Amino acid sequence: MYEKLMSCFDSVRSKTDFQPEVALILGSGLGDYADGIQVEQSVSYSEIDGFPVSTVSGHKGRFVFGYVGGKPVVIMQGRVHYYEGYPMSDVVLPTRLMGLLGARTLLLTNAAGGANPDFRPGDFMMITDHISTAVPSPLIGPNLDRLGPRFPDMSEVYSGRLQQVIRRSAAECGIDLREGIYVQLTGPNYETPSEVRLYRSWGGDAVGMSTACEAMAARHMGMEVAGISCITNMAAGLSKTALDHKEVQETADRVSAQFRELVTRVIQNM
Repeated sequence: MYEKLMSCFDSVRSKTDFQPEVALILGSGLGDYADGIQVEQSVSYSEIDGFPVSTVSGHKGRFVFGYVGGKPVVIMQGRVHYYEGYPMSDVVLPTRLMGLLGARTLLLTNAAGGANPDFRPGDFMMITDHISTAVPSPLIGPNLDRLGPRFPDMSEVYSGRLQQVIRRSAAECGIDLREGIYVQLTGPNYETPSEVRLYRSWGGDAVGMSTACEAMAARHMGMEVAGISCITNMAAGLSKTALDHKEVQETADRVSAQFRELVTRVIQNM
């Protein structure tokens, strides 16, 4: 696993010596975000030997290096998911790679279903914590001692300092920010109403198919982590209509301008 990671690192470093401070993973609705920054260089995943490539429609599949508000960033334009059939070690490989490239802060974004009945499609939820018992830990297997400890602490996965930054940034953008706990599930199927009631009883406010595993891998490496979910639909049992990806994409597209503004302000305020 470590040899594969270092092979990907060497492959990227042979193409760029850019040193990012902030890593950003783009979820649905933010796919074009990287096109609007000061781009210095991009590297397609297909150019990186052994790198997992997303099979999800609309994911461009490349790293973009550049500047947001003067801060050097690396942006993952298209992520891979556990439900695509990749082992969890491959799902978090891009996160680890961005950390090795120099990023010490990770901002995660995603599209999520609202399990909290007070939420509405189009809301933004700052992730304060997560539940990931439905997916295998990315740290299972031999520990990568050069990245972090065997038993890393997860009492504060999502940085309290960065949560304050997100709150301030949302206020500056005039956004009514929600806060809550994100539950990562395997997908690709949506959850049943009974499952959603269970996750809600655990304290979950939003459900999705990514993010928590990436956050754990980043914390294992000592990166500071923040996360924002775009609530694109209400979870099963809270909506009168059947769930489909088209609704998710339509909502994400509708609020994408606000989402881009919020992400930019958060990075500037870090």
